[in-house]
Amino acid sequence: MTRDVVEAYPEMPFKDVVGLLDVHRISGLPVVDDDKVVGVISRTDLTRRRAARSPDGRVRGFRIRPLGRSARRADAPARTGLARELMSTPAITVHPEQRIADAARVMERHGVERLPVVDEEDRLIGIATRRDLLRVFLRTDDEIRRELHDEVLPRVLGRPDHGVAVSVHDGMATLEGALEHSGDLPLVIRLTYRVEGVVGVVNRLTVRAASGPVGPAKGPTGPGAEHR
Repeated sequence: MTRDVVEAYPEMPFKDVVGLLDVHRISGLPVVDDDKVVGVISRTDLTRRRAARSPDGRVRGFRIRPLGRSARRADAPARTGLARELMSTPAITVHPEQRIADAARVMERHGVERLPVVDEEDRLIGIATRRDLLRVFLRTDDEIRRELHDEVLPRVLGRPDHGVAVSVHDGMATLEGALEHSGDLPLVIRLTYRVEGVVGVVNRLTVRAASGPVGPAKGPTGPGAEHR
């Protein structure tokens, strides 16, 4: 997600909303009241309002003037209305712990280009766009493997020579090796899932005992994970 979010507030005038979309060259933005997302405004919402105000009832295209051109246009939208009257509500949102694939399905199901990312109290903390998701899906298996092996596992297990073998195929990460402490397993699995591009985890980890490795380690693995 992107943490630097352009946002509107419910009482923001129509012309100011259009100005934000114009200046930042974006197709939509969340409407926030007291730090909570109450709606979303897109170019589609503005087009719908323009059509509703058309005297002959015909739908005309909505166009935000490019930067540097004259603001005086015959086809400029009416300069009235407030953000709360234009926005789509309730807003379609996601939480930061949701998986990338789930966010992509939400976008497809609702036909939206961006999703506000909110905490458990619906406070805005970021925004995810189709471009953001595409960038994640374009990560190669080798990029994902290197991040897991060289960054995530050393950070969790406290040493670079952690002894866990990592392989990734089509986004599915397989972890093999012996952990010193059983309590490390849930964190290893959870942080593996959080790596961009990981679509599932195959857990082949064991826990090392005084007499050597014993049995497959048990722990929560989340959706799509396997125990073998």
